[in-house]
Amino acid sequence: MLMKKRSFTKEEKLRIIQEASENGVNATLEKHGIYRASYYEWRRKFEQMGEEGFIHGMTPAQQKRIRELEKENRLLKELLAEKELENRLKGDLLKKRYALEKKRRL
Repeated sequence: MLMKKRSFTKEEKLRIIQEASENGVNATLEKHGIYRASYYEWRRKFEQMGEEGFIHGMTPAQQKRIRELEKENRLLKELLAEKELENRLKGDLLKKRYALEKKRRL
């Protein structure tokens, strides 16, 4: 059964979550024509962030966390680049040393 795309207001979502807890999830979803995934996503957002979870976009806390992760990611990339450069230089130095020792033996 294909359901038509529909938008729900914050109040409608809250009412549907409340109704589902009182009357059962299956009956409520069929009555309102909502996918199970949508309902559980709404419920998860409500449990994690309260009514703010229904506002489109990210909360300030989420934005702050993303900035922190981006900063950490940038630092890790820099560290990795430094280590790769260090390893390459060590490898080149070892190759030169090995070549010199090989020449001396001959």
